Amino acid sequence: MTNILQAIATIIDNPVPDLVSHYKIQKNNRTNAVGDALEYFVKDAFANTINEPELSNKLEKYDEVFSWMRGNKNNPPDLMIRNGDAIEINKIKNSSATIQLNSSYPKSKLFSDHPQIISACRDCETWTEKDIVYAIGATSDDNTKENLKTLWFVYGDCYAASKEYYEGIRDQIVTGINAIPDVEFSETKELGRVNKVDKLDITELRIRGMWVIKNPSKVFDYIDTGSNPQKKFQIIAIMKESKYLSFPLDSRTKIESISVPGFNINSQSIKCPDNPDNLIPAKIITYKI
Repeated sequence: MTNILQAIATIIDNPVPDLVSHYKIQKNNRTNAVGDALEYFVKDAFANTINEPELSNKLEKYDEVFSWMRGNKNNPPDLMIRNGDAIEINKIKNSSATIQLNSSYPKSKLFSDHPQIISACRDCETWTEKDIVYAIGATSDDNTKENLKTLWFVYGDCYAASKEYYEGIRDQIVTGINAIPDVEFSETKELGRVNKVDKLDITELRIRGMWVIKNPSKVFDYIDTGSNPQKKFQIIAIMKESKYLSFPLDSRTKIESISVPGFNINSQSIKCPDNPDNLIPAKIITYKI
């Protein structure tokens, strides 16, 4: 089974900052957008197919590695490793941009009973809970370029509060909306839906949540990630130490044996998303060229 340590090792062996050009020259691939190319790149990193030219071989490997590959903006995740982690992929234009999550609040873990998990994803394998990795690609701050500048891999339980916190806030908002007098509401999965807004009873109002989260360069600016905007390309991965130690010994041995310039693994403490006064032992893995 693949994992994030193997994916990082694959990228180090096959760094591809100019994603669009790389995927344009591959057979049967017509991508012109860096966002689409980022999704291919992350998928290929976990499947170890970055330089596989034949689409049929890629698809066969994808089917072996992933149980789910059809997520969208409103229905996470983008990928699920078979019997492994879930992966949510986001592209931002520069190091200061926020991440648009649309109607899906940030996830510390992914649960199969979440209402935005579609049935096909829920049934693709036997699962109730998965760790989730946010794969966030930032392109160049220079608007004339769209090369991949930084790729973050951040586990949700290092990044987002527990689901009870977000759902508590959402439920308070829904309760407040439904308490508005003289307004006819209907059942909805959104924050609210108002019927018969006007005198002709022809207009309805949908009240939707649009979740936005700061990108990791802002969230983790209190720790030393060694981020360097002068570098051509960099990977920064953040996970709990307990998560790192849960990976198979061969995966840890392989990544710890990497001895190339710009690669580093170190231990630091990060703030607990549910209680920032508490610190969590974490592993920070970085690679810069």
